Amino acid sequence: MIAAGGTVPGMEHSARSRDNTRRRLHSGPPLASRSDMATIIFDLDGTLVDTAPDLIETLNVVLGREGLPVIPYDEARALIGAGARSMLERGLAAAGRPAANIDHLYAHFVAHYADHVADRSRPFPGVEAALDVLAHRGFTFAICTNKLERLSVRLLKSLDLAHRFAAICGQDTFAVQKPHPEALLGTLRRAGGRLDRAVMVGDSQTDIATARAALMPVVAVDFGYTEVPVKDLEPDKIVSHYSHLPDAIEALLKGREHVGLDSGPRALA
Repeated sequence: MIAAGGTVPGMEHSARSRDNTRRRLHSGPPLASRSDMATIIFDLDGTLVDTAPDLIETLNVVLGREGLPVIPYDEARALIGAGARSMLERGLAAAGRPAANIDHLYAHFVAHYADHVADRSRPFPGVEAALDVLAHRGFTFAICTNKLERLSVRLLKSLDLAHRFAAICGQDTFAVQKPHPEALLGTLRRAGGRLDRAVMVGDSQTDIATARAALMPVVAVDFGYTEVPVKDLEPDKIVSHYSHLPDAIEALLKGREHVGLDSGPRALA
């Protein structure tokens, strides 16, 4: 829950840690000039922020109102990733209930979740330090998620992260959502980026498929929300902690310098 004054409990220590990291990083010259103007587009749920506690709590509140049994945490965690409506539909199916009044239940889900979006959701370990390192190297950041845009912005503001992103694009930002490549390419345009200087970071089959369709290299984290191990999905790089992300990004961009981009219809104009 957000405390009086607009901060999330436990965030003061996090803020001090970020300030210390920034001072260390900016005490020397900028790093890796080839990364200037490069863009990193992050998925949100399961990639940047561990949102499972609040999403699962909301799902079980809605199921409870319908007289349905709650879904255990580990089982419900695998339902996350394609947006709240999909999570609710899959949750109802798991509870043996047809999704006949899905619009009504979805409205209840969104209303409850909006009030509890950052009760227990937190950035994954190392996120803020990695963003500090990458920002110092000249990267621009953006979000491409299947969460509603307003809920994404609210979550990131609650966690004091929203100001880091040049664009925050959600399920309803464009006419399409992931895995359609235009969701990712539209986010890149909003961030002012170039396709030949962009990398996606995600956690699921949806993210990897979206990046592939958009002709964008992709780094997968292996601690997110996916029923299929990310190694089986063959992303370009896999990281198990955010401390490894800067080097993975640098390696992909260096390799991209030596491989020409497809000039077909999916490339940015």
